[in-house]
Amino acid sequence: MTPADSATPSPNQSPLRALAHPLRSRLLAQLRVHGEATATELAAAIGTHTGATSYHLRKLAEAGLAADTGTGTGRRRVWTATTPERTAAPEPLDADDAAAEQWLQRDYVEHFAERAGAWIDDASRWPPTWQEHCGLTDHAVVVTTEQLTALDAELAEVMERYRRAGAGTPGARRVAAYTALLPVDPPPAR
Repeated sequence: MTPADSATPSPNQSPLRALAHPLRSRLLAQLRVHGEATATELAAAIGTHTGATSYHLRKLAEAGLAADTGTGTGRRRVWTATTPERTAAPEPLDADDAAAEQWLQRDYVEHFAERAGAWIDDASRWPPTWQEHCGLTDHAVVVTTEQLTALDAELAEVMERYRRAGAGTPGARRVAAYTALLPVDPPPAR
């Protein structure tokens, strides 16, 4: 198992709280989209300082969200995104984790809006096939709780299958695929 496959967070650092920081969430997004990188490379890509980047990468590592690959030399550590182990029945969130989760979700929406806006601005510069298949779409579906669970799992399976499908192929480009299963109807009465 590689560091990117699984990580166990430090007992005193929850992944949610670790990500509830703008620089950390951007660092992790950068690692997930662009792959392994050094703190210097990440600092240049995000527009920050190497010292701050190194500090926040260590915090992500403590939370089980990033890891040193062990492939760097000397002080040049190479970092990768990791996936914390999930428990079968996650524990309810405490107030701090709940607040961190809400902040992270809003930050994620802002990040998505920036990326979607950039696509709208640049779409005409892409070949017609890319214009046809990229962009924003929504699909209304009617599902039960069990079907929603299955739909979410199937979408994750498809994304994983295509995660590195075009790697090394001339003309291949990275595509960020966002999924957002959002209820349209009001919540059920309690």
